[in-house]
Amino acid sequence: MLDKIKDFASWFFVTGDPMILGAQVSIALAMVAIVFVLSYFKKWGWLWREWLTTVDHKRIGIMYILCSILMLFRGGVDALLMRLQLALPGASFLEPEHYNQIFTTHGVIMILFMAMPLMFGLFNVVVPLQIGARDVAYPFLNSLSFWMFFWGAMLFNVSFVIGGSPDAGWLAYPPLSELSHSPGVGQNFYIWGIQISGIGSLATGINFIVTILKMRAPGMKLMQMPMFTWSVLSSCIMIIFAFPILTVTMALLFLDRFFGAHFFTLDMGGNPMMYINLIWMWGHPEVYIVVVPAFGIFSEVVATFAKKKLFGYSSMVFAMLIISVMSFFTWVHHFFTMGSGADVNVFFAITTMAIAIPTGVKVFNWLFTLFRGRVSYPTPMLWTVAFIPCFVIGGMTGVLLSVAPADFQFHNSYFLIAHFHQVLIGGVVFGYFAGLYYWWPKMFGFSLNEHLGKWAFWLWNIGFYVCFMPQYFLGLDGMTRRTYTYDFDMGWGPLNLVSTVGGFLMGIGFIFQVWQIAYSIKHHKRDVTGDAWNGRTLEWSIPSPAPMYNFATLPQVHAVDDWWETKQKLAQGAKPEPTAPLEPIHMPKNSAIPFIKSTLWFFAGFGFVWGWLWLAIPAMIGVLLCMLARSFSYDTDYYIPVDEIKQTEAALRGLKV
Repeated sequence: MLDKIKDFASWFFVTGDPMILGAQVSIALAMVAIVFVLSYFKKWGWLWREWLTTVDHKRIGIMYILCSILMLFRGGVDALLMRLQLALPGASFLEPEHYNQIFTTHGVIMILFMAMPLMFGLFNVVVPLQIGARDVAYPFLNSLSFWMFFWGAMLFNVSFVIGGSPDAGWLAYPPLSELSHSPGVGQNFYIWGIQISGIGSLATGINFIVTILKMRAPGMKLMQMPMFTWSVLSSCIMIIFAFPILTVTMALLFLDRFFGAHFFTLDMGGNPMMYINLIWMWGHPEVYIVVVPAFGIFSEVVATFAKKKLFGYSSMVFAMLIISVMSFFTWVHHFFTMGSGADVNVFFAITTMAIAIPTGVKVFNWLFTLFRGRVSYPTPMLWTVAFIPCFVIGGMTGVLLSVAPADFQFHNSYFLIAHFHQVLIGGVVFGYFAGLYYWWPKMFGFSLNEHLGKWAFWLWNIGFYVCFMPQYFLGLDGMTRRTYTYDFDMGWGPLNLVSTVGGFLMGIGFIFQVWQIAYSIKHHKRDVTGDAWNGRTLEWSIPSPAPMYNFATLPQVHAVDDWWETKQKLAQGAKPEPTAPLEPIHMPKNSAIPFIKSTLWFFAGFGFVWGWLWLAIPAMIGVLLCMLARSFSYDTDYYIPVDEIKQTEAALRGLKV
């Protein structure tokens, strides 16, 4: 019996690597510590009622953001491990297999499990408040979306301590991802982690499209919506068309691996190029899915801290909508070198160049908004200003990559790595950091320490340029992607060492951000105004943090930046508009079904990873039973009485009833 247990453990758990052993011990200790703290302070009931079963969009947004920060740490550690391996010629810090696993998980985590949840977190926190809604259109589905993301991310992340991580690259090209080249379970973790979380992402896209189109405050026309809300709508349009492609692609790869199908194998009539077309038909719109909401954040921040109406509102709206359409016509530039033919390459080169036009329009809009504005530079504005030159450089190098003959030189080189990170860190990460700092007082009711925030800002930015500028030159000098080690005579050592130093500077910047949050929680500089930045849009018209019902009475909207216009009228002596009398507010009840159903999806995915049908089939039956239970749930809502609304409003505004 003992021998059987040892044999099972030898292939079930990852063994033989001291770093992974340390991770296994750390995970075990962290789980014990969490259980102990929750038990000691008797918080299990609080955790269940207030968080695990909540359908409040603001709390769901906070959970998305918390998960994203944890994934940023995990993905950042992966990046630093790779940079240590490449810092010096001939290094053997990592084994080749471990290096392949790390660069695979780094890409997946940063795109799907860091950028996406940070984006969805800001969607949840901000959009209903900006459009004057009390919740999203489908609160139950919103909770299910989060927990599907969460358990998909957990399923993917558990692979580095159980079974082994995927190692076929972050897009899992065949034949590397097929059973012949990846016989272990790592690639199965990849398929099911992405598949489960992708279902949650698609549901979020549907939810926010309906929320924005159907739940705006009375009087708010489409062309009066805040720019961040427009960016969310554009992103969600791309999500509902792009993520079904990813779902189908992962399903076909699953059929190849589990049932001996041959969709993407050269034998039996399959074609690996079909996979590469499908994955990039999702993959390139995905880049715009995560960057367009950052454009919306920059638009809000620039207008607020320039104290001016955003220049070219209509052109910004149309530019984002054009991007959401054109993003689906550029995917082939990822494989110009694969023999698609001159006609195909020319078409996609032109579309790739053309999409830079609406992207460039926004940069000019922001610059003209700043022109002659009364500009101040708190932390959100610093991240916004830093974004502009960074993204311009990234965009210019992207246009270089769109030139098919030039791409034959740049393709698969570190030039491409530098461009990719220039756009995704300089555009996406900087943008979401700006949004996180900007809306933090609205989420939690207190401001973050500006001094520590500026230290983090400068360390991140200096580290970014030190890390990625050398990589352009490494690419031009012939260093290819996925390089595990190199010889002294290649001449790449000095630039790689500089790049590694830059990576660690960014890591120190992240530590300052964690310190900033901890320091601010302890000292708790309370925002008593609800309008921490003298904002322009409706979210700043209510107390911070927002009550569970958001608005005691729904606002009546008359113009773009309606809250700013209202403040200006009041400052000029106009009388406040009469507010409607308070009425009981209809709200959804919490539900345990999303958490339970998503947990069952996790067990189903885990069963499919290992081929354990005895686990996968009962778990899928449980999923169906959860759907049935929801179908027969009738007690799903309640009303908040007027007296409770009055007490809540008085407490939030520091008044006596």
